[in-house]
Amino acid sequence: MKVRYPLAYTIQPQHVSPGRHWLTISLKNLGAASLTALDVRLNSLDAYSLNIYKPSHDVAEIASGARHELQFQVLANATAQLYLTADGRREGQPFHWETPGVRITVGQEVARLTSLFVLNAPYVQRDEHIRCEATIQGLRDSQGLELQFWADTPSGDLTELAAIDTKALKAGEWVRYIAEFIPQEAGLYTVYGYLFDNDHRIDRKTDHVYVSEAARECANLC
Repeated sequence: MKVRYPLAYTIQPQHVSPGRHWLTISLKNLGAASLTALDVRLNSLDAYSLNIYKPSHDVAEIASGARHELQFQVLANATAQLYLTADGRREGQPFHWETPGVRITVGQEVARLTSLFVLNAPYVQRDEHIRCEATIQGLRDSQGLELQFWADTPSGDLTELAAIDTKALKAGEWVRYIAEFIPQEAGLYTVYGYLFDNDHRIDRKTDHVYVSEAARECANLC
């Protein structure tokens, strides 16, 4: 079991086929005090890929040293991460608990978008080139995928930066692709990378970059 004190936890299974499945969440109270009036939630970091039908369960109490199991039904479309939260009371005081993401693999993955980075993050100046790099890992032999780069601008416009047909990938092969753009306004940009196998989106990543008006502003922020 993984531990984020005061609870140890597992999410099983962590590899499923596409479709509806039941996941079992096991919790163990490692602390000295009982946890009461808990609202335990299973949360998806990508609801398109992994959607949870009933994300919340009430748990009256998990006593010190006790275990508790919960069942959550999910619709699995593609690999994504889930995380657990719990809100309740411990020794009469409000209590919040949250886990890191747990990766649930769906089906036989063709490839994975392992990273997306804005290479000149976190601060650049307006009218300066911004380079975005995505790294793809092949997990099975494929004839090629589509990689899309998008940017959400400070004014709220979503702009496509590039749509790239990747080379044919072999299992275990790593490739990198670059997209560039010149920001026309100052503020916070969110850059998205989407990986498609035909019309099926199989992975996505995000990164952020702050664009300043002038070098002086950037120096003050840095």
